[in-house]
Amino acid sequence: MLKQRIITALALLALLLPTLFMASPEPFIVLALFMVAAGAWEWGRLSGLPFQGAVVNAVVLAIALLAWWVSGRLQLPSSVWMLPSLVWVIGGTLLLRAGVQGWSAWPKGLRLVSGYVLLVFAWVAMANARALGVNLLLSILFLVWAADVFAYFGGKAFGNRKLAPSISPGKSWAGAYAGAIGVMVVAALWMLMDQSVAVDSPSLYTTLWQRFGWLGLVALWGLTALSVVGDLVESLVKRSAGVKDSSSLLPGHGGVLDRIDALLPVLPVALMLVA
Repeated sequence: MLKQRIITALALLALLLPTLFMASPEPFIVLALFMVAAGAWEWGRLSGLPFQGAVVNAVVLAIALLAWWVSGRLQLPSSVWMLPSLVWVIGGTLLLRAGVQGWSAWPKGLRLVSGYVLLVFAWVAMANARALGVNLLLSILFLVWAADVFAYFGGKAFGNRKLAPSISPGKSWAGAYAGAIGVMVVAALWMLMDQSVAVDSPSLYTTLWQRFGWLGLVALWGLTALSVVGDLVESLVKRSAGVKDSSSLLPGHGGVLDRIDALLPVLPVALMLVA
């Protein structure tokens, strides 16, 4: 299993990094579009659609996003990012409080559409962040990755008190705290790099520090917490569907949603903070 995970991770990085650092943002945006389409298919399956129905919906969504992108209207006003941010902050909290039974009580159509909408906002946020600069987008991605990695090791070492045992038994409060500490370490190192290396754009961390000072730390803690919310919400949906992984598209890792769940809330909220 570990060997499979490593091979898949290296393959994903081999696709992600070259497109991310290309002079033109188009290759990376196309790659992100494929990821979102795969995530949409998985969401359809988790929401009870048959295989073919989930495929059709994912293809239609991808074509609609491609047409939107080609129209040249992908750059959204900063005020628009308030909508997905509020949905994740308020809706995510209420959903986790309601638990698996609360999610199951939602109408099937509403569950289906809500997932598609959140995937669309995440993709548009990723495209907008890439247009603003590679350094900005990479710093957002690393926030989520750092929170996840530090949470894993912190939870392994000290994770006796569970965070949400009925939704994700592996998550612990110690892991959440370790993730927050990890993000602070990454933020400090990244701001030093911004000052000493020529970058194409200020990172998320530098931008928050310049705009909010020490309150920027609160914003980072909030983004770290939202990465946990995204992870827990996807776990809740999977429990409702009675599956362990969102799919088997990524050997050793599960599905695409299993890899991007924490990014779904972080990307639009980060765009709201820097826009």
